[in-house]
Amino acid sequence: MTFFFKQAAEVHCDPDKEKQRAAGSSVLAALALVSMKVVVGVMTGSLGILAEAAHSGLDLVAAAVTFFAVRASSRPADREHRYGHGKVENLSAMVETLLLLLTCIWIGQEAVKRLVTGKVDVEVTIWSFIVMAISIIVDVSRSRMLHRVAKKYNSQALEADALHFSTDIWSSAVVIFGLACVGLSGILPNAGFLHYADAVAALVVAVIVIQISWQLGIRTVAALLDAAPEGLEEKVIAVAEQVPGVVNCHHVRVRSSGPQVFVDLHVILEGGISLREAHHTTELIEKAIHEISPGADVTVHPEPK
Repeated sequence: MTFFFKQAAEVHCDPDKEKQRAAGSSVLAALALVSMKVVVGVMTGSLGILAEAAHSGLDLVAAAVTFFAVRASSRPADREHRYGHGKVENLSAMVETLLLLLTCIWIGQEAVKRLVTGKVDVEVTIWSFIVMAISIIVDVSRSRMLHRVAKKYNSQALEADALHFSTDIWSSAVVIFGLACVGLSGILPNAGFLHYADAVAALVVAVIVIQISWQLGIRTVAALLDAAPEGLEEKVIAVAEQVPGVVNCHHVRVRSSGPQVFVDLHVILEGGISLREAHHTTELIEKAIHEISPGADVTVHPEPK
């Protein structure tokens, strides 16, 4: 498993390849977890583990979508896409949100069915705990790696993927708790109600997934609707008006497309300056904005006083 999560920082490569490596390792890890959970879930009849297998299966699809999205978003701008292909990452996050919601529906239906009918047949074995413990270890390594690379390159797709997989840690812990309760129900007298803990644990997993789906959904819709990054407009105005020669900064427009931020602003310059001086001032403004938003695509429109 450690092969899947070898820190990308150890390998010097360009940003696009490092992002693709992080997304690719996530696909391999998800595939391994799905295989283990399906086998153990079928062997033991645990709905909690099968629910986690379904969750990991959708994780696999989401990781694959993220992998292709990261590759597509790295393509440069062309005649049809003047602002590049960064929105592909936002669409990837939307797909992840929909997949998570589908997971919630399936898990919730199966858990309620078992609780209502009372038909619960779960065999608790050492393999049940082993596979879930391995799942937690893998998810911790995977989420940390994805979060690090996402933060390093401001990748919304990888950030969503990291947030997605970090919830797997808690949901796996809930499943372990449910399995332990089922095991205790066969040992402790008058504790038969614990036999339903596996189904209850599955419902808790569904609630966790709903919460993360809601968070991803809000962020994805905001990005697709070109919502400005919170607080960035005020920062742009503040740093622009601190540049010598700038009288006023107004009509600021900020939008993000995947990892790329676009800033468009108008500034009123002191009168009587030459065209060369005006151009130099706009360069200083761009430099100041890059300090608060590294890599931003900045367009400055100078206006006379």
